[in-house]
Amino acid sequence: MLALCGAHGALYGQAQKWLRYRLQNRIGAQQRAGAILTMYRIRFHGRGGQGMKTASRILGMAFFLEGYEIQDAPRYGAERRGAPIFAYVRADDQPIFERGIITHPDLVVVADDSLVPVPAAGVLGGVDQHTVLLINSDQSAETWQRRLNLDSRIISLPAETIERDELRFIGATCTGAAARLLGVIKRVSLEYAIEQELADLSDAVIEQNLSRALLAYDCMKRNQACVQPVADTEADAYTRPDWIDLPFDDARIAAPDIHAAANSVQIKTGLWRTLRPVIDYERCNRCWWVCSTFCPDGAIKVDGKTPLIDYDHCKGCMVCVAQCPPHAIEAIPEEVAQQQDAEQETIR
Repeated sequence: MLALCGAHGALYGQAQKWLRYRLQNRIGAQQRAGAILTMYRIRFHGRGGQGMKTASRILGMAFFLEGYEIQDAPRYGAERRGAPIFAYVRADDQPIFERGIITHPDLVVVADDSLVPVPAAGVLGGVDQHTVLLINSDQSAETWQRRLNLDSRIISLPAETIERDELRFIGATCTGAAARLLGVIKRVSLEYAIEQELADLSDAVIEQNLSRALLAYDCMKRNQACVQPVADTEADAYTRPDWIDLPFDDARIAAPDIHAAANSVQIKTGLWRTLRPVIDYERCNRCWWVCSTFCPDGAIKVDGKTPLIDYDHCKGCMVCVAQCPPHAIEAIPEEVAQQQDAEQETIR
């Protein structure tokens, strides 16, 4: 009982410490509000499973500790792993009444550079000369500037800040870099935000996330505070939308109808893939019912007793890799797989 009380006392003391820290920063935020009435708007883009939802929560918590009012939310549909998703954060000195997705961001963070040319991902939506674009990429900022031909400032997250095989930590890495670019989040606030948002994970995982986030934070020192919010639009200058009347149609007309059945197969969800499962048929023992049954998308077909992966619709969730008894399925980066395909085509 004494040990339990001691543990609770330590937690209570820690909570009190951070509450005082938050209140002190809140006083500073209220003093800032008299001179600057602006809101930070940040948008994270990535793929399902890369931690963009968690990244937005960590950044939101860090803002909160600095005395800001915050709002953070993810945006995704039913198909998550590998699918393009985004999350956003708003932070202001004053209560936030703005709702919905961020259409004109101050900072756009891209965790997966393969999403940039995908229209459905909406990475460049609302980006203008004021927006700062942070891209996690092996390519330089100058290369992206030429590709996109934008007036925006583009920053490439240095490759040395991340071990490419540790994709599960990319969310923390992007958060650390974003925090430094904003210039209003201290290192200690970022550390505590990560510890709080990842509290349910093991100490080892938290430490790995911390080290990557802080490394990215340090790497962005030369770009500190390059993100600046724009002045909010005055209500008097707001143009009201034109309203139109929608007449109520007869139920036989208004009811939903299917004009083209079974067309989902035409959507090549394999384009979402960042890792490709490849079967080594020399090791495969033809227990086809295992991988084909566990595949959540039915992307593994069977020819006789030989499993075949439908790469047009395989999203790269790697469930088959985890379930294969003889470990005959290997996960390789999609970019490497495409290079190998191109080399084989050249040989033919």
